[in-house]
Amino acid sequence: MILRCLVLVCLIWSAAVASANDATTVVVGSKKFTESVILGEMATQLIRDGGGVAVHRRELGGTQILWNALLRGDVDVYPEYTGTVAEEILAGQRFSDAEALRAALKQRGVSMTETLGFNNTYALGMKEELAGRLGIRTISDLGRHGELVLGLSNEFLDRADGWPGLRERYQLGPAQVRGLDHDLAYRAIEAGDIQVTDLYSTDAEIRYYGLRVLDDDLGYFPAYRAVFLFREDMVSRVPEVVAMLRRLEGQIDETAMVGMNARAKLERVPDAVVSADFLAQRLQVRRTVSTDTVLVRLAHHTIEHLVLVAVSLSAAVVIAIPLGVAAYRRPRLAHILLGAVGVVQTIPSLALLVFMIPLLGIGGPPAVAALFLYSLLPVVRNTHAGLRDISPSLRESAEALGLSPWARLRLIELPLALPSILAGIKTAAVINVGTATLGAVIGAGGYGQPILTGIRLDDVGLILQ
Repeated sequence: MILRCLVLVCLIWSAAVASANDATTVVVGSKKFTESVILGEMATQLIRDGGGVAVHRRELGGTQILWNALLRGDVDVYPEYTGTVAEEILAGQRFSDAEALRAALKQRGVSMTETLGFNNTYALGMKEELAGRLGIRTISDLGRHGELVLGLSNEFLDRADGWPGLRERYQLGPAQVRGLDHDLAYRAIEAGDIQVTDLYSTDAEIRYYGLRVLDDDLGYFPAYRAVFLFREDMVSRVPEVVAMLRRLEGQIDETAMVGMNARAKLERVPDAVVSADFLAQRLQVRRTVSTDTVLVRLAHHTIEHLVLVAVSLSAAVVIAIPLGVAAYRRPRLAHILLGAVGVVQTIPSLALLVFMIPLLGIGGPPAVAALFLYSLLPVVRNTHAGLRDISPSLRESAEALGLSPWARLRLIELPLALPSILAGIKTAAVINVGTATLGAVIGAGGYGQPILTGIRLDDVGLILQ
């Protein structure tokens, strides 16, 4: 009952999105690192070149967010790696070859292309000068240097094919390990804040920062062949799109991918331009790519951000003020209500956003739901406090006039409590404006989008937008 208004808003939002994306529209997803965005942009441009309609939902967090979005149908296709599929998505199973992997995916309604042509495996790396001075060439050599600080990407820290298994295989023992964003790790290793980090073997930063890739001498990391995962119903729904995707099979070697990553990450060439140039050179697919101006992008993100804040805050006000009144009228209920909304406020915002994905998918609805829940505490608490702090003599006067409880609430109590209620709404608005930036991780847009892109590209200008 409490969430009825919010659910209605989310359903309307979802229906609007569904009507905009009909059965022939293909939604392409990508993870929040440069290579995935480039591959996602390639798929989008190929589909459009073939006459299809494609939407690119870029930088949608990590593996599990994209995989679950694919299973739900929120995205139709996204770039992935065979090692990630075998060791993370389908962890616990053993696959003898790619066909066995493909069969396991088919049971879940997912198909996989052949490899795109390159292997982007995990690796560990450190500054060449430091590695040479300490005589470190292999991952096994790290076992002799427990003083080194490892800065590992947050996903790598918890993956089945990441740090836990690597530490066990190499018996690395206790180590100083910090979790941080993959793109920020390169700046941290350059600054000397960390000495070792996990790498993707096609990262352009390896050469740029002068890093030594440590030899995986015990053969822990599997092959991570780049592929596209797509929903099996695309074969019957949009067979021409599947054919367009397969044009990329075997076309991208490791040198080409490193070069594209370098153009996008180091030379600041837009991802769409990098993808278009490769398609023109390798597949003779020539498309004119236009990029929006800073003002156009800023206006677009501003509108998205305002919609997220306005919808979630409006729903919270409609629900929270009656809850505050109920807490005021029922002192025993007050402890339960204030405690419940207080507990919600302690849930980390990113975790709450991810919790909403199984219920509402990706995009605006889960972000609105999470922001709504964060807005409840300030409004409920201030409504309750404002009503409770009204002078008893004023209440007695209202009763002496013969006013009914509803009339007293409407004419006397709520107007007197209004300054406190407005203060709670202001607090909720401030919380929403800041927290809404995290919505970009699940495809909700807003100001979080240029922040994520700015972090990925090490572009302070984008972050400052």
